[in-house]
Amino acid sequence: MSLPFAVVFDMDGVIVDTNPTHKIAIQQFCARYGFDLSEEELRTKVYGRTNRDWITNLFVTLTEEQLEAYGFEKEQLFRELYAPIIEPVKGLVTFLELLKTNNIPRSIATSAPRANVDFILNATGIGHYFDTILDESMVSRGKPDPEIYLKSAKALNLPNAQCIVIEDSLSGVAAAKASGSKVIGITTTHSEEELRETDLTIRNFDDLNIGQLIKLI
Repeated sequence: MSLPFAVVFDMDGVIVDTNPTHKIAIQQFCARYGFDLSEEELRTKVYGRTNRDWITNLFVTLTEEQLEAYGFEKEQLFRELYAPIIEPVKGLVTFLELLKTNNIPRSIATSAPRANVDFILNATGIGHYFDTILDESMVSRGKPDPEIYLKSAKALNLPNAQCIVIEDSLSGVAAAKASGSKVIGITTTHSEEELRETDLTIRNFDDLNIGQLIKLI
């Protein structure tokens, strides 16, 4: 019998700690075009957002073709940099197996393009653990808008009040909270203090068990 809730995972910074590599890729991409983003700008305007959002904010005026080309260029750079060092966040596979054993539905809801989702899941071998996967192509409004988490709950056939979202970015936390979901913050990108708006914070998945999830619902 399934427990009456689902766990929804963001990808970057949650399933894999990609943000240090995304940061390098973004900095290299921006440098090519004469932009120099501060750490604060990266944290508040880039992390957790779709390429469409942050690249449009950067260049302001773009055709759809230019936007797609810039997004592809940045993500290809990221994949080249991350391929040699890719691994799941500590404790993730054991935690996913625990959820599977307890028949708890599992979903991915990410701002990343599908090419990155496939790249991550193929390299880590964990794709079979997830019942549904939503990527940036499936929403018209990126985080902090709650659209992706509303759609994820619908795909899981559960109300958002019975979905526990695991997020690392401030925009992702805001999106999850706005959807009506419970939110666990993982401190790969932000500190525990910065993630104080979440319902629970963890360092990695070794810190998380079924009992803690049940208490959140």
